[in-house]
Amino acid sequence: MFTGIIEELGTVAAIESKDDSAVITIDAKGLVDDLGLGGSLAVNGVCLTSVRDEASSPPGAFTAAVSGPFTAEVMGETLRLTGLGALRTGDRVNLERCTPASGRFDGHVVQGHVDGCGELTSRDDHAEWSTLRIGIPNHLAPYTAVKGSIALNGVSLTLTDVSEPSAASAWVEVGLIPATLSHTTFGDISPGDPVNIEVDVLAKYTARLLSFRNEATTFFNSTDSTRTTDSTQQGADHD
Repeated sequence: MFTGIIEELGTVAAIESKDDSAVITIDAKGLVDDLGLGGSLAVNGVCLTSVRDEASSPPGAFTAAVSGPFTAEVMGETLRLTGLGALRTGDRVNLERCTPASGRFDGHVVQGHVDGCGELTSRDDHAEWSTLRIGIPNHLAPYTAVKGSIALNGVSLTLTDVSEPSAASAWVEVGLIPATLSHTTFGDISPGDPVNIEVDVLAKYTARLLSFRNEATTFFNSTDSTRTTDSTQQGADHD
């Protein structure tokens, strides 16, 4: 689990494309020096698993510390459904280690499970801050709300505006202060650039529970009815 507080800006050092996957190597600037093989790192909001060159890994070294760059194997589905497929050597990426149990919870619950990929549609730079509007897939709009939380490229942000339910194309807006712009990739982002989107997991679970509400009510009513009938029948038999 992550919190959306970016710890480091990494740089894509290499990308090895395969048939339906890729191996991505990232210069993480020491952030992963103690990351064990199989450990997690959020890259632009996508939870990836560290791997090593088998030739350099001692037998049974699954928990051995990874030294140097972070390397991950990325499935074709992840490349297609997130902005990772558009990465090129030299690109900067937002990095965050998973949250320790004893760590501070400064952002919001971020799983590193990207729900969809949007696109920056406009950027308005003010004197002391910037407003970014991101077009999002329409099916994610119900999970967004003004003053609600969202993870964009792995950054925990508060929504300042959202599109109306009747809008043909859904969008969200966020306001970014200079510190956020300088410590994340949003400082370099331009209209047309892809943006990984993870909506608030609490909203997703709420929507899922509500989708079962009618079915659950029918089930429990049916169960109660059966229990009442059984109880009545038992009373009649006893008499």
